[in-house]
Amino acid sequence: MTNKLAALTLSTALVALAGPALAQSQGDWTVGFGVGYLDPKSDNGTLAGADATIDADTRPIFTAEYFVRDNLGIELLAATPFKHNISLNGVETSSVKHLPPTLSLNYHFPTNSAWKPYVGAGLNYTIFFDESLDGLEIDNSFGVSLQAGLDYMVSDAGAVRLNVRWFDIDSDVKLNGADIGTADIDPWLVGVSYVHRF
Repeated sequence: MTNKLAALTLSTALVALAGPALAQSQGDWTVGFGVGYLDPKSDNGTLAGADATIDADTRPIFTAEYFVRDNLGIELLAATPFKHNISLNGVETSSVKHLPPTLSLNYHFPTNSAWKPYVGAGLNYTIFFDESLDGLEIDNSFGVSLQAGLDYMVSDAGAVRLNVRWFDIDSDVKLNGADIGTADIDPWLVGVSYVHRF
């Protein structure tokens, strides 16, 4: 997935250099809705002395962005709850749901084409809940988030968006009040959305 982010970042930079500037204007709003595939990294740490694995999930995602300056926007990411199965030494032991609200500052490269790339960085607060195993508690997590994306304008106000995000998510895990380790999740989110400007 690191290669995916690097490739998308390179492609956005190349598109940004392709033509004269056309700004996203200060005061504009955009609202987006689509689907996101959230894929935790492969090595998720050790819990209760066992190797932990957390599987992937796909859910609807939503964004709202306000442009505080030309080409510079503050974006909020939201989603319906993602659900993940947790396995220890290959045996499924529990599941958990989470919400990933993320606030980002995005720079949209000005171009004179239908392709509009951007990059962003921000902060993520991951809220875990509804653990299926009695006594299991996964702490909420606060960390950085990075993203790169590319919009293709399908009308004056509408675009199809592809983006890739990375989240720094590390959560302490307890069972019946006793610490059993830290879940090292650090997932990638690949999203496809429709975005409308107001």
